[in-house]
Amino acid sequence: HPGNPEYAIGAIAEDGSVYISARAREEVAQEAIDRATEKQKQEIQRRIEILRQGKPLPSLEGKTVILVDDGIATGATLFAAIKMCRNQKAGKVVVAAPVSGREKKKELQELVDEVVVLETPKVYFAVSQAYEAFYDLTDAEALAFMDRWKKEGTAAKE
Repeated sequence: HPGNPEYAIGAIAEDGSVYISARAREEVAQEAIDRATEKQKQEIQRRIEILRQGKPLPSLEGKTVILVDDGIATGATLFAAIKMCRNQKAGKVVVAAPVSGREKKKELQELVDEVVVLETPKVYFAVSQAYEAFYDLTDAEALAFMDRWKKEGTAAKE
């Protein structure tokens, strides 16, 4: 949102699948949405280069895809990711998160094959309320987690 960058009014997936909330379409000028979309396309490319070393997204066709989120507030990123999975002909789409608002959980249940949410508080304003410490990972932290997962996965197969 132009007035609050922490409030997601929409999202775009790497295949170009876009979700813009109905509320955003009413409140935010199309020009601002277009600017944000272009900025996010650049960020997607940056992350592909850093986190996947420029490799293409593997085929999702016929596969079960588990979309994991740290918590569901607006659901914008999930809605865009779900569109992408459907466009890529994923076999089954599952959403998993530790916490969600009740309404967003219901919305997601209508779009995917399964939703796994551990907690749906009666009063829910933000994902951060479910955490003692909540912050965005740096690229280096994300890469370290991915590297550890690769090493542990390789060790488990041996």
